[in-house]
Amino acid sequence: MTLTARIEVDTVPMLVLAGAGAAPADVGLTGRRAAVRADVEIDGPGWHASLPLYAARWGGNARPLPSGDYRLIVNGAPGAATASVPLTMTPVLRATLTGGVLTVGPPIDPAYDSGEGQDALERRYATRPTELENAVFFESFYGRNASCNPRAVDRELARVAPGVRRYWSVIDLSVDVPEGAIAVIEGSPDWWRARGSARLLVVNDWLHRRFARRGGQVVLQTWHGTPLKKLALHRPGFDPRRMAAVFREGRRWDVLLAQNPYAGRMLRRAYAFLRRPIWVEGYPRNDVLITGDAAATRMALGLSARERVILYAPTWRDDRDQIVDFLDLSRLADATGATVLVRGHSRTLLPGSDVQGERVIDVTAYPDVSKLLLVADALITDYSSVMFDYTVTGKPIYFFAPDIDHYRGELRGFYFDLADHAPGPIATSQDELEAQLADAEVPTRYRDRYLDWQERFNSRDDGHAAERVVARILDQGFVDRG
Repeated sequence: MTLTARIEVDTVPMLVLAGAGAAPADVGLTGRRAAVRADVEIDGPGWHASLPLYAARWGGNARPLPSGDYRLIVNGAPGAATASVPLTMTPVLRATLTGGVLTVGPPIDPAYDSGEGQDALERRYATRPTELENAVFFESFYGRNASCNPRAVDRELARVAPGVRRYWSVIDLSVDVPEGAIAVIEGSPDWWRARGSARLLVVNDWLHRRFARRGGQVVLQTWHGTPLKKLALHRPGFDPRRMAAVFREGRRWDVLLAQNPYAGRMLRRAYAFLRRPIWVEGYPRNDVLITGDAAATRMALGLSARERVILYAPTWRDDRDQIVDFLDLSRLADATGATVLVRGHSRTLLPGSDVQGERVIDVTAYPDVSKLLLVADALITDYSSVMFDYTVTGKPIYFFAPDIDHYRGELRGFYFDLADHAPGPIATSQDELEAQLADAEVPTRYRDRYLDWQERFNSRDDGHAAERVVARILDQGFVDRG
């Protein structure tokens, strides 16, 4: 089948296909984390179909397609015979079609999308001698979403200090930022200007690309979890380049937020964060676990009010870029009678693709893991820091760790022995895990451990962490109320 194609920009960008002869029954674009379909219309002796380069998920608004490659599918087969479309820039994305693959990227002028272009922008914006703006620059997981502790701080700051301007760093405009905030695409002129002029930066991971702090700027590092697995300077193996990078990164932060005193001690040592303040205030992202209502999230995920939900949230592995495949998730759903939500680590979001299965929903791309914790009736994890968040809810937690010896002994290592302190059972096979999930006495057997765990790790997770953090931001004059 020979097709012609073009990209049109009207209210939304569209990939318009046309062909002669019989019209296909199915035309669509399929990517790793999103897909769109088109209605095929008869057009005289031929046909045409308009594919919107937008997608809506989880009950949210339609957003431009996430960056990546999308296969053109015609009648269930790749549309490899499609004519190519040259690079097209729109206000919300840029795209090119070659050999049946649509490549989508953020709407950044190609002149800036290079090493030389980025060097020029850094020189222009990061060090320019202008006054700082009464603004906050937020970034979560390198701009892959607008979530976690930075989002909770944003929401509280918007409530009590609405005059403060709020920028959000995003990898592209598929990322939905909080109401009233301004999205700035990573690497764009607006991104460099915002990061170079905001008085306060609130981030939950490393400051990637180059960062030269201007006089008066403050960096609040919220981080993104209490650590079980060893971090930074504590990781196995001596690597002088990694150690130098860790020391350099730690010096960029002015204040470090910790969920609990234990996390504060570990993070201080791991990042050589010496003689600077650590705020042990609980995690703002966990406030919703105390104050939130799961109904809206259940509705967005297509879950009924009484449906049993199990969340499987493994961490990433240093020796692979995609989510682990140790569990047969469809079998788990059948064995438990539950709907299984599977949540990969943020590092598996871009290289991975959605897991498919009966009563299995891949929520790796869902923007806010805290709302998933609120929905889940039980959590299965391995070594992810999500274990320290979920216990705020008091709901049962299970550990599936078939590679625990390798992970603990060779791959990463632990700060403490999980087997001695885990607030739930540890399984190393699927049969063992399913038996534990079927055992109604498990929560009772682990009750004392669970309470000890909560006392050690969740004492400040009381639903008011964001209030305390924002109060300290304002009291110390990092930004003005406006």
